[in-house]
Amino acid sequence: MSIKQFKDYKLSGEIVRALSGLGYEAPTDVQSKVLPLALEKKDLVVRSQTGSGKTASFGIPLCEMVEWEENKPQALILTPTRELAVQVKEDITNIGRYKRIKAAAVYGKSPFHRQKLELKQKNHIVVGTPGRVLDHIEKGTFPLDKLAYLVIDEADEMLNMGFIDQVEAIIQELPSDRVTLTFSATLPEDVEALCHKYMKQPVHIEIKATGITTDKIEHSVFEVREEEKLSLLKNVTTVENPDSCIIFCRTKENVDTLCEELDRSGYPVDKIHGGMIQEARFEVMDDFKRGDFRYLVATDVAARGIDIENITHVINYDMPMEKESYVHRTGRTGRAGQTGKAITFCTPYEEKFLDEIEGYIGFKIPKLTAPTREAVDRTKQEFERKLSEEPDFKMDKSQQLNRDIMKLYFNGGKKKKIRAVDFVGTIAKIDGVTAEDIGIITIQENLSYVEILNGKGPLVLQAMKKTTVKGKMLKVHEARK
Repeated sequence: MSIKQFKDYKLSGEIVRALSGLGYEAPTDVQSKVLPLALEKKDLVVRSQTGSGKTASFGIPLCEMVEWEENKPQALILTPTRELAVQVKEDITNIGRYKRIKAAAVYGKSPFHRQKLELKQKNHIVVGTPGRVLDHIEKGTFPLDKLAYLVIDEADEMLNMGFIDQVEAIIQELPSDRVTLTFSATLPEDVEALCHKYMKQPVHIEIKATGITTDKIEHSVFEVREEEKLSLLKNVTTVENPDSCIIFCRTKENVDTLCEELDRSGYPVDKIHGGMIQEARFEVMDDFKRGDFRYLVATDVAARGIDIENITHVINYDMPMEKESYVHRTGRTGRAGQTGKAITFCTPYEEKFLDEIEGYIGFKIPKLTAPTREAVDRTKQEFERKLSEEPDFKMDKSQQLNRDIMKLYFNGGKKKKIRAVDFVGTIAKIDGVTAEDIGIITIQENLSYVEILNGKGPLVLQAMKKTTVKGKMLKVHEARK
C-alpha cells in the first residue's frame, strides 16, 4: 500500500498539524520512500535531485524522533553552503513548530561568540557548514554526547567544494551509535566510499530524476557569440516576459556587470554571489522570495539552497562548466509541481560542455533560433507594462504558519534559575491556555523568549504582566521582530 497522506504515517499530532499548516498534504516520491525507513532508524543513502522535497524527508523524521526534554543537540545536519544551512534551519523550525523543536544554524563569516551562546542553550537540532561545525567541536562549544542522528545533505557538493575531509573529521568525533542519512543528487565514488566506511548496512534509495528534469521543465538552448549575449538576453526576456527569473553567470565579475546593465535598462533586478557579505546575501534572497524584484543574477553559490516555489525561468547566461551544475541550476524552476523553463546560451567554444550536459541528463536539448524582430516588437508593450507594475508579493509558507504566533520577551533567564518547564507550567495554568499553545522557548543568561501559538499571544501577554514565574515577577512585552 502506498501512503497518500502524512497523517497515515506514525507521526505525532503536532508534526502533522505543522505540515498541514505549511500546505504539505501528500508526500513526494522521496518523502514516501525515506520517511518509513528513517522512522525505523535505518541508515540511508538517498540519491535524489534537487527540488524533490528531500529537506522535509529528513526534517520530518528528525523532528518526530528527537526528545523535547533533552537540552543537548540530538541531531546534526551538514550542508555545503550558508544559504542552505539557514534554509534547512527554517524548514526544521516550521516542521517542529508545535513540538517546540529548537534548531540552531552555525556557519562561517558570522560571529563565533554569538553561535557559542546559542549552542549553550537548549537545542535539539544543529544545522551547519562543515568548517564552522568542526570549529565548534574542536573548541568544545558543541556538545556531542547526546548526538544520535547525522544528516549529510548535498554530499556531492561537499566533495566539489573540498569539504569531504572536514566532513570525515566531524564524523570521527561523533558517537558511533547513531543513525546516519546521506543525501546526494549524484553519487561520486568518494561519497560512496564515505558512506560505506561510516554507515551501518545503509539502505540505498534512488529517486529517478526523469520527472524533475524533463516533465516539469522545458529545456532549450540558443547558440550565440559572446558579444551578442546581452542583446539576446534582452530579446529573450522581452518575449518570455518571466514572472520570476534567475540568470546564472560563471563569475562574480560577470554577475556585477550584467546586473548593472539590466538595472540601467530598467529591469527590477538584484544579484547574489560569494563575494558579498553574508547579511547582504540573506537580504537579497529574502527580498527575491517575497517578490520585491523579478530578476536575480547569480553565481552557482545561489543554485544550492534556493527553495522558491514560483521561479518561472532559469537562464544560463554563462554555460555551466560542470554537468552537475546544469541540473542544480535548472532545478530552481519547476519545483513543487509547477512548470518552468530552462534556457541556456551556448557560444561556439562551449559545444563540448553542451555535449557533456546532454550525455548526463540523457536527452538532447532543443536548439532554438533567436526571437525575430517582429516577435520582440509584438511583445514589447506587455513586457514594459509588467516591468513598471508592482510585483506580486508572495506569502512565504512559513508566514502562513506564523500568522497566529506572538513571541514574548521576559527579562529573566538562566541567572534567575528559570528553565523552560517553569514557563510551560506557569503559562499552561492561564485560563483558556494549554501546553499546546506554547511554542519554542529560548532561555539566555538574563532574558528569555517564549512563542505563544494559536492567536493566544495577547491573552498570555496580559496575564503574565501580573503572574510570577518561579516566584519571580518578570517584565514582559512582545518581542521586537
